[in-house]
Amino acid sequence: MKPSGIITLTTDFGLSDPYVAMMKGVILSINPAARIVDVTHQVGTGSIAQAALLIHETFPYFPKGTVHLAVVDPGVGSHRRLIALTAAAHFFVGPDNGLFWPVLQEFEGAKAVQLSQSRYFLPSITQTFHGREIFAPVAAHLSLGLSLESLGPTVHDLAKVALPQPYAKGGVLCGQIIRVDSFGNLVT
Repeated sequence: MKPSGIITLTTDFGLSDPYVAMMKGVILSINPAARIVDVTHQVGTGSIAQAALLIHETFPYFPKGTVHLAVVDPGVGSHRRLIALTAAAHFFVGPDNGLFWPVLQEFEGAKAVQLSQSRYFLPSITQTFHGREIFAPVAAHLSLGLSLESLGPTVHDLAKVALPQPYAKGGVLCGQIIRVDSFGNLVT
C-alpha cells in the first residue's frame, strides 16, 4: 500500500503537557515531510472504548495509506502487546488493548503484527512513554513506506473492547453516553 504521508494522532494526553509535542518531534525527526493531524488529545483518561469509537468514526475520512497512531494506554509498562495493523487500506499503530477493535470488526482482511523490531524504535525505551519511544517512530517509518511485515511477527488474537450496547428494560430503551461533543451533542 502506498503511504499518504499523513499521520493522525488520538490520545488521552490533554494539551497542557509537552507529550503530544514530543511525539510530533519524533515523527518529524524521522519523516520531516509528514503531515500530522490531531484527531483529539482530549479522550477521557484511559477510556479505551471512547478512543476506539473515535478512531472508527474518523479514519474513513482520510486518504488510503494514512497512518492512525493512537495512544490511550492504561496498561503502559505492562506486558500488553505493541501492534501495527492494516485494515481498509489504512495503517493503525498503538497498544493491543482494544483501540482498534471496532475497525477490525467491520473490515475483513485486516493484518496485524507485534512490534518487535527495535531498530524502528528510539534507542532508549522507558516503561511509561511507549507513545514517544515506540509508536511514534513506527508510525513515521510506515509513513515513509516501510512494510508492515518488517515490524514483527503476525498476530491473530487481538484484544477486544466491550462497547456499550443499547438494551430494553421494562419497556424503556437504555443506553450509555460515550461523550459530549463541543456543541453539546450526546454521542451514544
